[in-house]
Amino acid sequence: MKTAYANSGNKYAAVFLNWKNYAKRPYVSATHGERFVMNYANEKASNYGKYEKAGKMAPGAVLAKNSFTVNGKGQVATGPLFLMEKHNAGFNRNTLDWQYTMIMPDGQIPGTTNGKGNASVKFCYECHNAAAADQDAMMFLPEEVRVN
Repeated sequence: MKTAYANSGNKYAAVFLNWKNYAKRPYVSATHGERFVMNYANEKASNYGKYEKAGKMAPGAVLAKNSFTVNGKGQVATGPLFLMEKHNAGFNRNTLDWQYTMIMPDGQIPGTTNGKGNASVKFCYECHNAAAADQDAMMFLPEEVRVN
């Protein structure tokens, strides 16, 4: 998984597994294609662990969500890696200054905010912008899988 995502050339794709994991176990995310996911945050996003009380993230905060599926025969397939990187005010007001990037298992990047395939990640910020105003467009994992 790590090697596949790293083929993208994205600077976070090769290192996110070294960040703090906020999920006790994989859980299914309906908004990420009914895939199993895990949630990671870099050091600048350490407030993520306060969940609904995390507040606004500082520029440089990065959240990562890797994904996979399991078929009826128990075979596992790697899914996309989803990244959210907070930028300085003015980066993109539509995304509340978050850059959304999706990296496929083969390293291809179908979309990134303010970059190639921008329209492909519009769904990401439209969904995340529905979060409570004090949650800075962050969605949080189910309480039963949260690391305290």
